[in-house]
Amino acid sequence: MKVGLTILFLAIAVTLCAEELPRKVKITRENYPNVDVIYDSVMAPDGKRLRTIITKPREAKKKLPVIFVVGWLSCDSVEAPADTKDAAGLVFRGLAQLPEFSLFRVDKQGVGDSEGVCAETDFQSELGGYRAAFRALKNYDFIDNNRVYMLGISNGGGFAPLVPESEAEKRQVRGYISVGGWAKTWFEHMLEIERRRFALIGKSPGEVTERMKSAATLYYEWLIKGRAVDAILKEQPRLEELWPEGKDHAHLYGRPLAFYQQLQQLNIAAAWSRVTVATYALRGAFDWIMSPEDAGLIASYVNANRQLAFSYEVPQMGHTFQHYLSWADAFKGKAAPFDPKVTGLLIDWLNHEAITRED
Repeated sequence: MKVGLTILFLAIAVTLCAEELPRKVKITRENYPNVDVIYDSVMAPDGKRLRTIITKPREAKKKLPVIFVVGWLSCDSVEAPADTKDAAGLVFRGLAQLPEFSLFRVDKQGVGDSEGVCAETDFQSELGGYRAAFRALKNYDFIDNNRVYMLGISNGGGFAPLVPESEAEKRQVRGYISVGGWAKTWFEHMLEIERRRFALIGKSPGEVTERMKSAATLYYEWLIKGRAVDAILKEQPRLEELWPEGKDHAHLYGRPLAFYQQLQQLNIAAAWSRVTVATYALRGAFDWIMSPEDAGLIASYVNANRQLAFSYEVPQMGHTFQHYLSWADAFKGKAAPFDPKVTGLLIDWLNHEAITRED
């Protein structure tokens, strides 16, 4: 009976994957001169179909190295229509038009056309979606799936090495770019971002320190002891004003609390310590989200194996490609016009690693 049910489930999954994932968003599909854009989908382990967007230069005569995007924490799409003003979208549009690369993106559950509810999707489910997309690289005859360059952004800039799961998959990866990534525990990250946040909202150094004493209690009870935030705040009402989401005790930054408890269980330092390929760790000089030393830590973990990594602080860049003129502007989200030099940094590194060095 179990065998029969398994066969039935697999048959249903194959049928669903064979059907075109319908469009949910009301925007024009991406298009570029001399580039084919393929809108496809993959089935995540939780049964949700996820939108994938793959580019192929029309003049390509051989298999192409691929840039595989591991995205951010928020519920924002990786799709980049022609009229996008989003900094990451503008970077993607630049990468999509590279004549010697394919670009592979996937929208997580509940984002863009993807099935599911992003605000209720935990981290392990999201990671499963990225792994399913990574394994789908072999389905495209124009992609050289032994020349994969991982582009991790924000949260993805921390956990990107966890996407290739087996040893064979890890060998497919030729390089990593981490932009605004993290390298410690999520508990440490929350204490560090809260210290910066308190200062940026105008608290004095003394007030920041007093708030940090309470923040340490709140995040220890939640992330280390695994208690529900609602229960913590009911027990210690004085901590209520510190919680970033106000009366919403079930989410943080638009994701469920289980998402962060699962991040806390990860060992990101160990993951990067197993990387033995070229790595480029970038952070913005005006990134108030991640700590200044994270990019350097990522590079140092890789370099303990082989001297193939370096970090770079990009002047006037925010957390993920945005252009700001000051810390205050970055905190308020008051961006200056997009600076294409950030795209150039990625392109120069990719061309050097995938084209110049391999030739």
